[in-house]
Amino acid sequence: MSQGKHENGTTGTRPETLELRLVAAPANDVTPAPANDVAPAPALGVAGAARRGPLGLPRVYWVLWTGMLLNRLGGAVFMLLGIYLTRDRGLTTELAGLVISLHAAGGLFGGPIGGALADRFGRRATLVAGTAFAGLLMLALGLARSTAAIVAIAPCLGFFTGLCPAPLQAAVADLVPPADRTRAYGLLYWAINLGFAGASAFGGVLAAHHFILLFVIDAATTLGYGAIVLFGVPETRPAPSDGATAARRPGLRLAAPFRDRGFMSFVAIQVVLLVAFAQVILALPLDMRAHGLGTAEIGWLLGLNGVAIVVLQPLALRIIRGAAPVRWLVAGALLTGLGLGATALAGGALVYVLSALLWTMGEIGFSTASPTLVAELAPVHQRGAYQGTYQLAWGVSSTAAPVIGSLVLARGGSAALWLGCLGLGVAAAGLHLRVTARNVRAAEAARAS
Repeated sequence: MSQGKHENGTTGTRPETLELRLVAAPANDVTPAPANDVAPAPALGVAGAARRGPLGLPRVYWVLWTGMLLNRLGGAVFMLLGIYLTRDRGLTTELAGLVISLHAAGGLFGGPIGGALADRFGRRATLVAGTAFAGLLMLALGLARSTAAIVAIAPCLGFFTGLCPAPLQAAVADLVPPADRTRAYGLLYWAINLGFAGASAFGGVLAAHHFILLFVIDAATTLGYGAIVLFGVPETRPAPSDGATAARRPGLRLAAPFRDRGFMSFVAIQVVLLVAFAQVILALPLDMRAHGLGTAEIGWLLGLNGVAIVVLQPLALRIIRGAAPVRWLVAGALLTGLGLGATALAGGALVYVLSALLWTMGEIGFSTASPTLVAELAPVHQRGAYQGTYQLAWGVSSTAAPVIGSLVLARGGSAALWLGCLGLGVAAAGLHLRVTARNVRAAEAARAS
């Protein structure tokens, strides 16, 4: 369920047309990037890698797209992890929430570090390392039987999983011209949810009988994703420009996005929204079970989110073409809050279905607006660092949400939790409308001058 778009106002020129050269160049052979905010895609050292593929997007982009789709097809574990920990491993609801929060805490560190590594060592190397360790640790988590082992593995798995999104998002920005990035990020998000829908279809059924298979499948698809990147994706990172010399030091590379006040205010507002949205990870399945739904039924209902995105996302990409991303952030925050708030009325599967459609439309809105906005605000040589820092919004919210949600469910009941989510969604919409819109206008004026 993880991001979006707006037109780049940095320069009036489009990236240069890539020249195909059948030469034996190293995988990280790239052309120098200009010092402005829009760099041409690098001259990839694999013959034909720069050719256009379906829908006019680069073929290497579609290799990344395919790898992500495969990875998400095996991602049914975390939808049902709370149930696995409480039912199969005998953990309390509060302890299960802590384990999931520890996993998210690992990702909290993994996002910025993964972005910095992608800027320093390359997108390809960071993705291969992240997927290799994440796949092995996922298998270890499925085989762990003691509570201590589960608690120890969870944050390590989260860290290496968290390494991967920033280099992927940065690679898309490297490969795709600014005018096509909204479409490219939208299609990538569509692939993520297509895989999620497929995983949900069989995840609940497998979990009812052999939960370990979910861990094995997730590990296999994660390792497969890494293999696709290793053998099918050349390095895309632009060579550092003269103006990027100061940012080559790791500490400066990590810190640079934090000095951008406009960008960090956007990240902070997203945390408010995503704390509410992340309740679907743990609190929503537990609430469904408390209302008498079985594991297979829960899996299908959660899978409705992915199915709805698969159906609605292409329509949204047509509608939002040329629209300001802040409007979609605001609309997405409102719909997310309304959908989660409606869950307070839940008494059967129908209400869960209707509420899920609302918060899914909200997810499409804010996830479509976010990554393109980040890519275009980031300096070329810091794309990974900015994307990794944006992952903090997901990391912080995913760390806090399971603990908050499980505590509120246990002590205040489901109505208090879902009405609180409604309030967070409305608050985030208002802040984006007032603060983010102002900062975007200021950034556009600065670039124009």
